[in-house]
Amino acid sequence: MFDFFLAVVHHLTVFSLLAIVVAELSLVRRGMDAATLATVARIDLAYGALAAIALAVGVVRAVYAAKGWYFYSNNGFFWAKIAIFVVIGLLSVPPTVKFIQWRKVQHVPHNAQVDALRKYLWAELALFALLPLSAAGMARGYWQFQ
Repeated sequence: MFDFFLAVVHHLTVFSLLAIVVAELSLVRRGMDAATLATVARIDLAYGALAAIALAVGVVRAVYAAKGWYFYSNNGFFWAKIAIFVVIGLLSVPPTVKFIQWRKVQHVPHNAQVDALRKYLWAELALFALLPLSAAGMARGYWQFQ
């Protein structure tokens, strides 16, 4: 039951992360106002918290759940999934920094700033598409090292 609980929490947090990126993409648009910026900043804070939860639960799951660390640590899809998650995290830093800066000084971004920021969000969204592919290969034991 512990493994099932961890799997459910892990999947729900990752799907929630995806939903937040989609929400940010829908809100971060040309002509956005200060109220929208404040909403995006709050949503982005939830994104960071959920990312930390997804990572923590994923680590606990890999180490203590049914398949165990040996299975995951010797799987190329596991490491690809971790790498994708890290790159998504790195891509989320510039938007987070901008949201904080803009909100702090109550700056409504220009269209060029919004366009530049949306490129990061689109890149995150594109990489999210690779996570289930890696997870499916990993769960089935494909690309095992030993």
